[in-house]
Amino acid sequence: MFIVLGSIAYGTRLKIVGDLAGMNEDLIVLKNKVWEIEFSKELEAESVNSQTIYVLDQEGIKQEVGLSLGNDQKTVQIHPPNDGYKVNSPRYSLILTKGIKAKSGGNLINTLEVKFTVKETLPAIGSKEKLNAYFLKLLKDEQMYFAGRDMAVNEENSIEKSAADSAEGEFSETNVQVEGIDEADQVKTDSTHIYKISEGKVEIIKAVPADKMSIDSVLSFNQAFSPNQLFLEGDQLVVMGHSFKEMSKKQGKAAADLMIAPAFQSTKAIVYDITNKQKPKQIREIEIEGSLLAARLMDGKVYLVTSHFPDYWILERNKKADLRPRYADSAKSEELQVMDYNEIQYFPDSKNAHYTSIAVMELKDPASPLALTTYLGSGNELYMSMNNLYLAVPTYETGAITEGVGFSPDTSIYKFNINGREVEFQNSAKIKGALLNQFSMDEYKGNFRVVTTKGQAWDDRNPSSNNLYILDENLKRIGKLEDLAKGERIYSARFMNDRIYMVTFKETDPLFVIDGSNPENPAVLGELKIPGFSNYLHPLDENHLIGFGHDTKVMAGKGAGSQPIIAVNGVKLSLFDVSDMKNPIEKDTEIISGRGTYSPLNHDHKALLVHKMNNLFAFPITVYQNAEGSQFESKFEFQGAYVYKITAQDGIQLQNKITHQADNAIYEEWENTIERIIYIGDYLYSISPKKIDAYHMNGLTKAGELNIN
Repeated sequence: MFIVLGSIAYGTRLKIVGDLAGMNEDLIVLKNKVWEIEFSKELEAESVNSQTIYVLDQEGIKQEVGLSLGNDQKTVQIHPPNDGYKVNSPRYSLILTKGIKAKSGGNLINTLEVKFTVKETLPAIGSKEKLNAYFLKLLKDEQMYFAGRDMAVNEENSIEKSAADSAEGEFSETNVQVEGIDEADQVKTDSTHIYKISEGKVEIIKAVPADKMSIDSVLSFNQAFSPNQLFLEGDQLVVMGHSFKEMSKKQGKAAADLMIAPAFQSTKAIVYDITNKQKPKQIREIEIEGSLLAARLMDGKVYLVTSHFPDYWILERNKKADLRPRYADSAKSEELQVMDYNEIQYFPDSKNAHYTSIAVMELKDPASPLALTTYLGSGNELYMSMNNLYLAVPTYETGAITEGVGFSPDTSIYKFNINGREVEFQNSAKIKGALLNQFSMDEYKGNFRVVTTKGQAWDDRNPSSNNLYILDENLKRIGKLEDLAKGERIYSARFMNDRIYMVTFKETDPLFVIDGSNPENPAVLGELKIPGFSNYLHPLDENHLIGFGHDTKVMAGKGAGSQPIIAVNGVKLSLFDVSDMKNPIEKDTEIISGRGTYSPLNHDHKALLVHKMNNLFAFPITVYQNAEGSQFESKFEFQGAYVYKITAQDGIQLQNKITHQADNAIYEEWENTIERIIYIGDYLYSISPKKIDAYHMNGLTKAGELNIN
């Protein structure tokens, strides 16, 4: 936990930045809590010792904690005892004394004591009174923040704020991060059929033989449900999406008087038996209040992670309102259920109003009830291994905010053990900086590895830097690299066993090659600077990496002292040779057209088709050409898919361009926009809302087509 304590000195004196010093109640922390405290000035290193900073138990006995001073010389970490704090101790006290000194002179005026209690696992809310008090405090904090923001502007110190390729078999699988763990997508396939979402429906299409494609059935839904993700497991199809319905109004009463939120917005999952593709049969339906954060499928179990923001403003009118998240499971009851107060846990480090729910649905036994756990605290990225699930929760510290300076959150990592249908909390850790996406995280040989960006790339007052942290199975930090590529931010990352690759960008694209074979001492071995950047990195083999991103051009800014202008040009493919980790090279590159050219692959790795046996890589793309004589204008040229053959020996070779657009199209026709490329047997299939075309794998000549009305 990165904690910023209340100011205990003023003017030019040394102080601790923040607002928690005046709290009368004990803080609740987990047993392996790492306190991280930021000071207003650089500290005299010798003054950071066990005599000036220490932790006492309830009997006044000093604990064997570790102290470390950060590279910025302003941040002190207090590490827990080797076995963590004892949970049976009623109370601990963190003491910061007047002996702490600034390099420029001056001590803390007053000794500060922060009292805390320790929990073995995440604490539970336990009652309506406690839950509503939590939300009422959030309302009060928000009101104080907006009322005091103008006064805070001039404060001296402010808080500025897939490794697995598609399987070698008869049909393609979704391009995923971890082999053996499927990720939900808008298109799925098996050895005979294509399942696709289009215009609020799910179409089941017989794709074999390729020259006789036909629609077997269409799953339609009412307007309250919008499907957007699919899973396919044997003869079961799971359709997931967003559901919305207004709650019934009793006698015209307002929502606040009803003690519930006025609408039920949920993530819905509907399971179909598709043994008979022409007559799918619904066998189960679940709903969880909130939006879908992530979904995974492993060993016949669907793991859904949702985020819900309750309408806690209701408490201003009715302090007895029920703000618990709701859910429904047809295996148990058709009626909406609410979570028990004793089953709602909370992340001590996170002070926001979101719920995060983790649900496990067993497909092999549709009658088994939904396993559901709910937490107060919002996650935004998820990584899942075969044994563990990691949830990244951004944490914003309170304090004065300087005008024009953006937020720069840190991140809490929460680890959950996966044991069949049970998902149990294990541990947590706090790291500096924010994650880009799921590829910023990885588990390897029991250790958890993560890369982050701290600060803002274009803010000289809060410049960015990039970090790698390696944590052991208990989420205790054992290795790190900090302050990489200052002034830049992470655009992509990939973990490949002992090797770690990271792309940062501001004006050029440095590819960092990091040796992680010694987790206690990771080291940057090589760095390659080239124009452009890669949004997604994909392994070709042990010594070669493919980067998908954009080309860029640096232009001088207008006016004295102005920042350079970075113009994004066409989509860029790079083949990196990392055989010599100390000397990575860009072995081959391909730049597709000009400004405005884009591919969903730049933000969604599932848009990439990989046929490993044939070394084929295909992805949807929309192409624009730069207009002659204009610095910024461009003209639509093409929408479809590009198919490449990429090998370490021969580099990047374009095989074909596939389109569903009319020959004379002057703009993108949404109904003919290719969204995915898949393969079944010896055929590639291009998929758009209104059409599917099939192509022979060898030669990519057209073999069949299906127009969808």
